[in-house]
This record gives sequence, C-alpha cells and structure tokens, in this order.
Amino acid sequence: MESGTRTYDGWIGRDAFDSSGDKIGEIADVYYDDATGRPEWLALKTGFFGMKQTFAPIHGSQHHGDGDLKLAFDKNTVKDAPRIDPEGHLSPAEEEELWAHYGYDYADTTTAKHYGYGKAYGRRRADADYGERSDDPNAVTRSEEELHVAKGRTERKETGKVRLRKYVVTENVKVEVPVTREEVRVTREPVGDSPTATGGGKIRSGRAGSDIGETEHEVVTYEERAVVTKETVPKERIRLEKETVTDSETVEDTVRKEKVDIEGDAKQSTRRS
Repeated sequence: MESGTRTYDGWIGRDAFDSSGDKIGEIADVYYDDATGRPEWLALKTGFFGMKQTFAPIHGSQHHGDGDLKLAFDKNTVKDAPRIDPEGHLSPAEEEELWAHYGYDYADTTTAKHYGYGKAYGRRRADADYGERSDDPNAVTRSEEELHVAKGRTERKETGKVRLRKYVVTENVKVEVPVTREEVRVTREPVGDSPTATGGGKIRSGRAGSDIGETEHEVVTYEERAVVTKETVPKERIRLEKETVTDSETVEDTVRKEKVDIEGDAKQSTRRS
C-alpha cells in the first residue's frame, strides 16, 4: 500500500475534522490499497505541533468547508488509534489492528462491500464524491478537482487597532481685562486776588491763612487688578464607532483534472445515462 500522486492526494495538507466538527489534525498522507488502488487510510498529524501521527479510515468521510475533510469518527477514537510507524506501507497485521480499533470486521474490508454500503457503518465510501469507479477493465473514470467557496463561510482576521487616548497639554492664554487706577496730579493756583475756598471775598495779604510754617498732606491712590480663577469646562465628546463595509474578494487557486489519451484506431461514441 503506497501513496501515489492521484486525485485524492489533494487532501494532503488539508485539515481533518471529527464527526461533530472538531478539528483533529492535518492530513499528512493518503494510503491506497495495493490490490484495488482505492484510498483507504489517512495519516494525520495530531498533538501539539503535529508531532504525533495517527491513522483513520477514509470510509464514511465527507467534504467539510473549503476543501477539508470530515471523518466518520469522533476525535477521541481517532487519537486513541494504535500507534503505527508504517514508513510508507501498512502490513496486513497493522491494517487488521487498525480496522479492529475502528469497529470493522477485517474480513469485510477486503471485499467490495466495504466500498459500497457495507454493514459495518452503513455509510457511503470516501471516494463517492469523486466519481464512481468501474469494475470494467476496459473503462477508466476521469475526475477533476473543482474550486468551491462555501457560502457564508468567511474568516475574521484582525486588520488593525484604533485606540482613543486623552492627554493634557499646557498653553499660554492672554485675555484683555479693562482695569482702572488712580493717579495724583499737582495743580497750582495763585493766592493774591483769587477767590476763597468758600467762594466769597478775596484773600488779602497779612490776614489768616498766610502765616509761614510747615505743613504736610497725604493722598492715597488705588488701582484695580484682574482676579484670575480657573474652571474646567466640558467642550466636546469623542466616541469610536465601528462599521462593517462589504467588499468583494476574488479567490484564486489551482485545480487538477485528469485527461485520457486514446491510442490506436477506435470509433468514439457518446452514450447518455
């Protein structure tokens, strides 16, 4: 039983999931039956960093998502399978041990019942979706890979991060405030014939108020000064909002298809099924 470069090798590198949809591991290889050439076993990388390898039957599996494979068994059954180091080939004894673990009768697996609706699990065989094989030795089945994108199945991936942060800066502010102040101005008036302070008569020399002596007068001046206080006033509210924008994306991949070359003289005919 050796792995070839057949259509089923397209599974290599894909993920394998158990019957409930939990991921088991990565498909490392596909093993084919020596006699029939049909795919029978998947070698799976399991455990942390994919360091372990375990085998699971392809029988009963089906497509899962975009090119992955969903097996007919639960994760624990697959991970508890016998540890075998096949080195590219399974011996009959190793294969019998694996079949027994998965609940199959090894004798049944060697017959055509295993690939149709066998009595072990009653599921379709693994290669049913890839075109039925024919027992006619004069016929071959040509298959192609098709690119399918599961409807509604997308993957969310982080593309960036926006953070809203508030911080304090200091700046100088100038405000013009009108203020008043008092100033002292000196005025001088002649005394001679000037009117008295009471508004009547004249001051004559030699009368009261004209004595020579020392005297002192004091005037107090005032001014206004701006009194400054600070008040915290809310100015605006800034909020981060997310919105979903729908774009279209073109998905591109390579697919393989089989071609048939006909050699010799033969008439071609087309038959409708």
